[in-house]
Amino acid sequence: MTALRKTLIAGCVAASLSPMAHAEKFFSSSSVTLLHSADYQGVEFDAGGNGGREYEATYFTFENVTVHNWGDTFFFIDRDQPQGDLDGTDEVYGEFAPNLSLGWLTGQDLSFGPVKDVTLAGQYEFGGSTEVNNYLTGFGLVWDAPGFNYLTTSFYYVTNSEISDDWQMTVTWGVPFSVGPALFLVDGYIDWSTAAGDHASEFQFTPQIKLDVSNFWGNPGVLYAGIEYQYWNNKYGLDDTLIDTQSSVSALVKFHF
Repeated sequence: MTALRKTLIAGCVAASLSPMAHAEKFFSSSSVTLLHSADYQGVEFDAGGNGGREYEATYFTFENVTVHNWGDTFFFIDRDQPQGDLDGTDEVYGEFAPNLSLGWLTGQDLSFGPVKDVTLAGQYEFGGSTEVNNYLTGFGLVWDAPGFNYLTTSFYYVTNSEISDDWQMTVTWGVPFSVGPALFLVDGYIDWSTAAGDHASEFQFTPQIKLDVSNFWGNPGVLYAGIEYQYWNNKYGLDDTLIDTQSSVSALVKFHF
């Protein structure tokens, strides 16, 4: 927590002292998403100490992304509602991720090659079954990638509350395309984290492909329907003896406001 505070406080102080420190909001969007699948993987220990089970659940997610001239923020919180014999074991989990543009902070053009900007990157993770309070601090690269709405790579040192600290790399992307009058969006993320003595290395690949349904009545970017695929190896840092690799397909509906 100390590292995150130092990063954000230093950035805010420097921004307030900068002569060009005038915040300007470029974009903000909030959304709610409903996801449903019967392919999620959870942990259920048997008498021999082994675990892993497939279960059905519905996720309700609220998200907000806001882009300023000084950087951006991303926040989400979701509620997991399992069905069947796991009914009533709901969980709430969320993340808040601010990114401070070093180009804006220094007043310099930090672009090089395909990189548009470099950021100070932070993230706070909270909730879940173990009530985690994890703090991620590091830096990010904003890429100039033709055809992409956005493409970023972030590198973090992770201060974990329940397990040993580790390192994480995150990639996020958004790519629009059209087929005739139909508008689509493919977006998602990759998370990869290192192993430590008490947990395995995790790899998570989560793309979504969504049809812009509201475009058909002249109001694009409001209502989407599609699917999410999630591949998650060593979920929660647990190896294959405790939980199977998740390979799930979820139906989704997303409403922007």
